[in-house]
Amino acid sequence: MLAAVIGIVSKGYRVVKIRKTDASAMAPSPAKPPRALSPAAQARLAQAELLRKSVIDRLEGPDDVFRVALEEGEKAGTIRQRLLKVAAEAGKEIAVQMRGDHLLVGLMTPERRPRRGRRPKTAA
Repeated sequence: MLAAVIGIVSKGYRVVKIRKTDASAMAPSPAKPPRALSPAAQARLAQAELLRKSVIDRLEGPDDVFRVALEEGEKAGTIRQRLLKVAAEAGKEIAVQMRGDHLLVGLMTPERRPRRGRRPKTAA
């Protein structure tokens, strides 16, 4: 092996230097402290908490439907996605419908389930 290394050095190639070290070099590096949330991220968390407390936690049956009014600058798609995410975290399946300038939120029922996509095969 040494002869092979000497032969490589004589041809002008570099040789990798190998040295023994202690086992502490393989220890995982200390975890960095988590970064502080940006003001926008803090606002998103606050809004998600508000949606959970005021809408999702109060949904108990199919007769419970809430109207969520959109404020200036809010997009219906964004609020809808946040509602769906908070509901999924709470373990609830919800239906969200856009009606004019507000959203209607209720528990998912067979009547509220969307009928989009490929039609199911009929049993023949």
